[in-house]
Amino acid sequence: MIIWLASYPKSGNTWLRSMLASYLYSQNGVFNFDDLNHIDQFPSFDYFKNYKDKFERPEDTARYWLDAQKKINENKKIKFFKTHAALCKIEDNVFTNKQNSLGAIYIIRDPRNVISSIFNHFDKKSYEEALNFMKDEKRCLLHKENERYLGFIPLFSWKTHQNSWIKNKIFPVLTIRYEDLHTQTFKTLEKVINFVKLISKSNQSFKRDKAKKVVKSCEFSRMQKMENENGFPEAVMKKKENKKINFFHLGPKKNYEDILDKEILSEMNSLYKEQLKEFKYE
Repeated sequence: MIIWLASYPKSGNTWLRSMLASYLYSQNGVFNFDDLNHIDQFPSFDYFKNYKDKFERPEDTARYWLDAQKKINENKKIKFFKTHAALCKIEDNVFTNKQNSLGAIYIIRDPRNVISSIFNHFDKKSYEEALNFMKDEKRCLLHKENERYLGFIPLFSWKTHQNSWIKNKIFPVLTIRYEDLHTQTFKTLEKVINFVKLISKSNQSFKRDKAKKVVKSCEFSRMQKMENENGFPEAVMKKKENKKINFFHLGPKKNYEDILDKEILSEMNSLYKEQLKEFKYE
């Protein structure tokens, strides 16, 4: 069965994924980028490339979401998957169901800090364009290979995305804040591990010493240094330039008050008033 690590893009998914992969799959709790291979991304083109469908439309892979997950679950083992997809339905095709999913951990981040990461990572021309990205109810991410759309990821808007996961009734969801990953890293990791133990009915005790090593080795500054020295395979290319955009950019140092102009900030405060209050950002 699948346990999802779900989030809107640039909300700390890779950070939590790194800690979880290091805790679960490394011998000593010291993280390296290869550990991420144990927690793959879904949907991604590898899971659809062997279907005979021509995938002429971006959304055509949605027909095979459940079938691909059924194949993933054939050995009946617990698997973790990162996803940026909204928990949605496309043309009567649901993203997942309780037959394939055990639960999810949803990472939420103050949208006023998400916007500058969207601006940087997706190479937007302005913060207004980045905010339009976050407000777009038809927004998706695409990957095309040999004229086939094999990497369709439906995002919708930031607001719709987080509601789709957090308020779902299909399976249990643990919601954690990106900011708590930063300020209460060990406690948040322990909370995640205990949630996984609960839904998977595991009897394994929490490995405190290993978790401490995981937290230390996954510090943002260390991961940023690792990317600068060796690159990061999930970083994207900058438009019109032959270089990659740093994946680990500002991280916890980011402060929207130092970045956003008054008009954008005012609009976001109004647009996300309910969520800012609900998740104690105000």
